[in-house]
Amino acid sequence: MEKWYLMPVVVLIGLTVRWTVSLNSYSGAGKPPMFGDYEAQRHWQEITFNLPVKQWYFNTSDNNLQYWGLDYPPLTAYHSLLCAYVAEFINPDWIALHTSRGYESQAHKLFMRATVFIADVLIYIPAVILYCCCLKETSTKRKITNVLCILLYPGLILIDYGHFQYNSVSLGFALWGVLGVSCDWDLLGSLAFCLAVNYKQMELYHSLPFFCFLLGKCFKKGLKGKGFVLLIKLACTVVASFLLCWLPFFAEREQTLQVLRRLFPVDRGLFEDKVANIWCSFNVFLKIKDILPRHSQVIISFCFTFLSLLPACIKLTLQPSPKGFRFTLVSCALSFFLFSFQVHEKSILLVSLPVCLVLNEIPFISTWFLLVSTFSMLPLLLKDELLMPSVVTVMAFFIACATSFSIFEKISEEELRLQSFSVSVRKYLPCFTFLPRIIQHLFLISVVAIVLLTLMTVTLDPPGELPDLFSVLVCFVSCLHFLFFLVYFNIVIMWDRRNGRNQKKIN
Repeated sequence: MEKWYLMPVVVLIGLTVRWTVSLNSYSGAGKPPMFGDYEAQRHWQEITFNLPVKQWYFNTSDNNLQYWGLDYPPLTAYHSLLCAYVAEFINPDWIALHTSRGYESQAHKLFMRATVFIADVLIYIPAVILYCCCLKETSTKRKITNVLCILLYPGLILIDYGHFQYNSVSLGFALWGVLGVSCDWDLLGSLAFCLAVNYKQMELYHSLPFFCFLLGKCFKKGLKGKGFVLLIKLACTVVASFLLCWLPFFAEREQTLQVLRRLFPVDRGLFEDKVANIWCSFNVFLKIKDILPRHSQVIISFCFTFLSLLPACIKLTLQPSPKGFRFTLVSCALSFFLFSFQVHEKSILLVSLPVCLVLNEIPFISTWFLLVSTFSMLPLLLKDELLMPSVVTVMAFFIACATSFSIFEKISEEELRLQSFSVSVRKYLPCFTFLPRIIQHLFLISVVAIVLLTLMTVTLDPPGELPDLFSVLVCFVSCLHFLFFLVYFNIVIMWDRRNGRNQKKIN
């Protein structure tokens, strides 16, 4: 108990870093006509406050969908409306219909930053603290340092407080969901995850692990007894939560369909901007967006996504466990990011959250992944003039992880959770003892590549005929990393069942 007094200090450090980053510029500051995501969030407050619910998602004379039209689920709209009521109380000009477009002032910036900060304090940070406090077989000191490292993860801080979004809300709800189902509070966990999905549809990246884990629990209890009762309760919880969130949009069939069209805009294409997934990287060599018709792109991306996440989901359904659930969250989210349709560079945060949850178990790989995930958003961060905050937060995070977990001392097969896999391989290849050394060398090569590419992007001008050269290189290198991590996490998942038996033989 003597170490718990450090928890408020750790939380204060996390909050201080967040507020300090928020003092910098934001997406689209002073850049008309569209400005940026900061303006998008302000505009949604304007729309939800001044227009009736039935017009929120429709293109009208008062709601031009080409100008940051609302394209997130109802819970985001309700959150915007809540913020709008506060904004109207402070200064009605901030959300005045039409005339408030592109509004910029120090007072408004402080207000908008405060809305992100408060959402973080109320939803995300308490979930992180409780999750780390519930870690089993972990010392108090380790739990506190785990909180510090998760709160210092630079990707989320830079996007929410620099670029300007509310990802901590959906990720916070998802984390409450993970806590709930992991601690057998299945109905509360399901409710929390439904709130996450109804805040941002990209939380569907985590939906299959939740579904398979809960279904596996029902199978384990027996579908002719307690398992069936649990299944009915879960179904009722999910249906009821969605009905409550979507109730205002069920008045007319066209209203519901329009919201769905806004949430899943197939017409936008396979990917947007420079995102570190398979399709954007492959598009450098073969212009698949131009060659294949849209429906073929959808089918191909669905097939690749489904096949890549199928083994881990089957394993989780047949052998449900909190540990397997956490690793499957990583694997499935990464599969969605790499192969699914219409991926944004910021979607890597959906993979980073579950990686943060296994930071205590595999600190070396988790730290490496979280560094790469931040690097993969480099073009976006530079566009928003966030180079210095990026460098400082990345260094702070890396130092915190390196000192808290001694990551460079934990690269053995056992620490990497590859012992069972290596034992299986050595049955056919006895000399297979070099895997940890290979991973260590890959990490060093990775760090050198990241540093060099960052320096080149910042200091050099790309050739005139290749203006996106450095951005494409960042995406391609990041994509190679993510493919490696996908293979790694699937190996850990698929060989986990034999881990206990092999460990006994080795001992």
